[in-house]
Amino acid sequence: MIGGVQNIARITELRQRILFTFAMLAVYRLGAFIVTPGINADIIRNFFEQMAGTMFGLFSMFSGGALEQLSIFSLGIMPYISASIILQLLTVVVPQLEALKKEGEQGRKKINQYTRYGTIGLATFQSFLIATALESGSFGEGAVINPGWAFRLMCVVTLTTGTAFIMWLGEQITERGIGNGISMIIFAGIIIAIPSALGQWMQLIRTDQFTILGTLFLLVFIILVIGLVVVVERGQRRIPVQHARRVVGKRVQQGGMSYFPLRVNTAGVIPAIFASSLLMFPLTIGQFTDSPAIQGFIDTYLDPSRIIYQLIYIGLIIFFCYFYTAIMIDPKDVAENIKKSGAYIPGIRPGKKTAEHIDRILTRITMIGALYMSAVCVLPTMLAIRYGVPFFFGGTALLIVVGVGLDTIGQVEAHLVSRQYEGFATGTRTRGRIGR
Repeated sequence: MIGGVQNIARITELRQRILFTFAMLAVYRLGAFIVTPGINADIIRNFFEQMAGTMFGLFSMFSGGALEQLSIFSLGIMPYISASIILQLLTVVVPQLEALKKEGEQGRKKINQYTRYGTIGLATFQSFLIATALESGSFGEGAVINPGWAFRLMCVVTLTTGTAFIMWLGEQITERGIGNGISMIIFAGIIIAIPSALGQWMQLIRTDQFTILGTLFLLVFIILVIGLVVVVERGQRRIPVQHARRVVGKRVQQGGMSYFPLRVNTAGVIPAIFASSLLMFPLTIGQFTDSPAIQGFIDTYLDPSRIIYQLIYIGLIIFFCYFYTAIMIDPKDVAENIKKSGAYIPGIRPGKKTAEHIDRILTRITMIGALYMSAVCVLPTMLAIRYGVPFFFGGTALLIVVGVGLDTIGQVEAHLVSRQYEGFATGTRTRGRIGR
């Protein structure tokens, strides 16, 4: 590990990419503190302190806290994520988009362009709703200094431009930095809250509200959970694929064995985000209504401390895991591609039998991934509500942080291996060139 870190400084390109990534993330964090013109930031901050357990709290996490003071980056990268998910869903039902997806690099660029247009459209719509809600007093009386169409237009332009700029930052990090730019921006927004959470924890220890023994047990538990997340996120079920011999001109190419990998957690963090959003939507509505029926429904079924809430949450996660996995991987297409390449799965007939075999394996490992994600996502409630932990450990944030961390380390190792330097995980030392 230490040798791998030392070798980073010896590769000029890798060092420049890492420094560029840090510089872009610093620009993003700086913009999160620039308040939208015409806003009373204190009133907005007081409003979000009362909305910690609603959909606003989830949006605030993805915006890195920018939404809590309605900065120019308040919408964060959520419009881009929403547009990306919508485009992925549309590729299943719209033949033209499905054809674009199969065109390779050119099709991918075209879909990315549609995603950008969708991001701007969603950001414009959401920013107009925010401006209207601010003027109506939903965020508190006096939140807008000078209401009117001038404020609405300025708010829409400011927030939409902020989202477009964040999207551009993410693309620049992906192209010229290290890691996936959009994921790195979300990652930075989440880990920025760690120091304050640790400060609250230390304060509880100093005031004897949290024991030293409980702290040690919690640290061990955190390490074990992170280890479990790393193992599962990197876990794969590799399906062997046998390639037959082929005659190319006068040459006979020998067939070989390859593997088709199926990730245990194919859907990633999307099911947890969908499930959280659906459950938090009624809680958010409840904050703006005094209806006894709605409040009674929320108190009975949507109280996070109740077992029925956790069961609904787990059920939604399992459903979205299967739903999104079905969108990401089509066993019929995989079987058809294997057949077209002249390959086959040993012991399985090509075509329909191969598709059924892949579907059966995918169904089993998706259930494992869904149960794993459910266990990780109910951790925050168990630790915070039942054991008094002063911060939310687990859930969507943990999955994103670990996933982005693994992806970034993998890209750094790829650069090190391409220059024949020692990597982080392998511990294998080989000679390499210094500089480029």
